[in-house]
Amino acid sequence: MNAKLRVAAICLALAALAGLVLLVVRPSLNPAHVRPLPIIALGWMAFLTAAWLLRKVPRRTSVALILLGGIAIQLAAVSAPPQGSDDLYRYIWDGRVQAAGIDPYAYVPTARQLVGLRNEFLWHPGADHCLSTAYVNEHPAADLVAGCTLINRPAVPTIYPPVAEAYFLGVHYLPTGDDSTTPIQATTAFVAVLTTVLLLFGLGRLRRDVRMAALWSWCPTVALEAGNNAHVDIVAVAITAAALLVLATARTKGKTILGGVLLGLAIATKVTPVLTVPAVLRRRWMTVTLAVSSAFVAVYIPHLLAVGGKVIGFLPGYLQQEGYTNGARFGILDLIYAGKLAIVMAVLILAAVAFGVLQFSDPNRPWQGAVVMTAAALAVTTPRYQWYALLLVMLVALDGRPEWLAFAAGAYYAAEPNLGRYTIPVRFHEAVAYGVPVVVVAVGTLIRYELTRRRGDGLEPAAAPLGITVAASSAFAAPITLTAPVITEAEAGQLVSADEVQV
Repeated sequence: MNAKLRVAAICLALAALAGLVLLVVRPSLNPAHVRPLPIIALGWMAFLTAAWLLRKVPRRTSVALILLGGIAIQLAAVSAPPQGSDDLYRYIWDGRVQAAGIDPYAYVPTARQLVGLRNEFLWHPGADHCLSTAYVNEHPAADLVAGCTLINRPAVPTIYPPVAEAYFLGVHYLPTGDDSTTPIQATTAFVAVLTTVLLLFGLGRLRRDVRMAALWSWCPTVALEAGNNAHVDIVAVAITAAALLVLATARTKGKTILGGVLLGLAIATKVTPVLTVPAVLRRRWMTVTLAVSSAFVAVYIPHLLAVGGKVIGFLPGYLQQEGYTNGARFGILDLIYAGKLAIVMAVLILAAVAFGVLQFSDPNRPWQGAVVMTAAALAVTTPRYQWYALLLVMLVALDGRPEWLAFAAGAYYAAEPNLGRYTIPVRFHEAVAYGVPVVVVAVGTLIRYELTRRRGDGLEPAAAPLGITVAASSAFAAPITLTAPVITEAEAGQLVSADEVQV
């Protein structure tokens, strides 16, 4: 396929992806009422096709396609109110509360003290979440006021950390940021595009193939959870990407401190970036630990002084509500273990993976270990929320092993397992959603190992998935770096530079 035809095919695939995103976010364009999951599955096929075709496109053209394609997909996602989550209404409310000079952890949304902040956009009859007068009368000590709102869980405190709250306050001051979803959706989409730029810059500086940034820019998860659902996870992922790129190239104490501070701020935006910590402790571990901890604690101090222990928010209640405290929420482990034993096994597995990453992770490429740690956490905890995989998508773009994206795709099945007559029993939903990706990664590992062995034997290997240079790792074994043969200029179009091969 010549270059022009390849570019045309990529544009067609991206146009199809943008159209499918529109179908998901605008149900009115879907007169057949096809469920979102099949449409999203088609979107993933279009995405992977475009990424596959990109591997032989010239670098400059690839950068333009990655940026313009990502922007187009985000615009499609921003064009409608959120469809897959209503979390952003809490974001808008928390920004409104802070703008009034009130600490966001001080009161729940339905508290009597905040009644004066209610507006018609977030609070109106017929909204999805209502607190009845009967409930208020049954809990007089809580000092609540009845009403209907778009904010989910209106009778519980916010769960979001301080950096996220600062972000919500910033969005509040945008035009119509207080009475529309568009400003926060557009802002989150903008952050997603900025992350693409950061990945392009970082991959280029590391002398790796910038085409890998497409795995983030064009990913359906990024489009739907940034431009449409506006999840704050995008902000946390952007800061994490910056932190990892700084730490990977840090050769001075000052730069190490900067990377650690960024990572601490990322964790103080959404807790999931803590999964990358074991992978960054191989170099100046004490400096990194102190920097991360100091940044994390520093942003909490003002709130701690203002409201004390309330800064913990809804986190304990969330863990209980989701079934993690009684061991009923570990989809794969629950098939073997039950109750508290499942919790013990989950802790042991994650501790073993963290120890392996800590011992064997490459400090020059911390995202390799971070991919393993994050995927292991998804496989063990089996969350029902697809946006929890956003961190993994970014790490895969840095790492270059696209089979790990199966966890991000599988998360959509965990979120929407109802397929009519094809629906499997409830107890198997999460096990299938995250068990299949485990199998995909295992198969990908075997294929990469075999291709590496053939190369070592002097045999010509078949093309690796998505044109990626031979690499292999498993969820419980750290990568070993081997020197790869020098490639020709013609081979330089592969998605990952061949200066190293991962086994």
